[in-house]
Amino acid sequence: MTNSPLKTKLQSCENGPFSVTGYSIGHRGGGTLQFPEETVESTLAGARMGAGILECDVSFTKDRGLVCRHSLCDLHTTTNILLKPELAAKCTLPFTPANSTSPASALCCTSDITTAEYLTLCGKQDGFNATAKNVKDYQNGTPSWRTDLYSTCGTVMTLNSYIDLVDSIPGHRNFTPELKTPPPQVPMPFNGYTQEQYARDMINAFIKKGIAPNRVWAQSFNPPDIFQWLKEFPAFGKQAVYLDEDGDTPATLITAAARLAGLKKQGVNIIAPPFNYLLTTTLDNKTIIPSSYATAAKAAGLDIVTWSFERSGPLAKVRANMEYYYSNFAAAISYDGQEFEVLDVLAKQVGIKGIFSDWSSTVSYYANCMGLEYWTK
Repeated sequence: MTNSPLKTKLQSCENGPFSVTGYSIGHRGGGTLQFPEETVESTLAGARMGAGILECDVSFTKDRGLVCRHSLCDLHTTTNILLKPELAAKCTLPFTPANSTSPASALCCTSDITTAEYLTLCGKQDGFNATAKNVKDYQNGTPSWRTDLYSTCGTVMTLNSYIDLVDSIPGHRNFTPELKTPPPQVPMPFNGYTQEQYARDMINAFIKKGIAPNRVWAQSFNPPDIFQWLKEFPAFGKQAVYLDEDGDTPATLITAAARLAGLKKQGVNIIAPPFNYLLTTTLDNKTIIPSSYATAAKAAGLDIVTWSFERSGPLAKVRANMEYYYSNFAAAISYDGQEFEVLDVLAKQVGIKGIFSDWSSTVSYYANCMGLEYWTK
């Protein structure tokens, strides 16, 4: 970081004290930068780094079991399923080696296998080798700025085992399950299993475990899920998180901002866009400031949560790589220390209530230093 009041303040906190903070939300567990996502190991790492809210992305299996997986159809890149011939044979699309005209490919979904079969898998770092000629080589592809050091055999989780794990961790740890929208390859209803029942089953899992609604921030990109929770489970619905990814172009970002007041009137209380929606720069591209979307969300009376920090690799490369999370203000970014500058604008000027991160320690350190907790006004 360059010398600044922010740097001085952060340095003053190097010896703590530090505690768990709900401002720090463990994305896919919170240890995802170094540990396989959606695993016991990533979740425990996020917790050890101070994340007070820990995520499980909820997908369903062939026998309608609910499991933690970021996409229904990512098993071929996030687990070792292709190394298990008996399960690889059940994949939606089998492994096809690379050739002179096409990259290597496969598509394996949680809905291809039963819950019991899912639990035999090992989690690995998300990635694949597009030039692979065989299944073993296809397992590679972890970005160079991540690591496979701890990608030995990540322990996959069901939704129920995730609830038990998070509830057992000392300190005030809470839950944020995301109901994953099935991709086109898994059309709904799935063998009679409707989207409505899927959304209902996720909330009922917490009810059956006796988890208080105020400890659960249910998420979805699918508006009907949010409105269903508001109607059927109002105690859970009032802090449901509406994930917004409808503003990826300048034109659609304007449209997305314009609908925020209407969402609030429909009962939505929390909006969660990627953090690039919330930031822009001054005309000279030197100073990061809140965007019109951020201003509209605050004017509508919505609480803002955002995603996903520590997911972009070296910041010196964000412009050249057209990195998604920095796309709306990349001209102002050139070195890694600016992560704290970005976080500072999000916290103090945008007024976010929390942020998902792939490596929870950064946000936890900042939040502890600044005295921030989830719902801090």
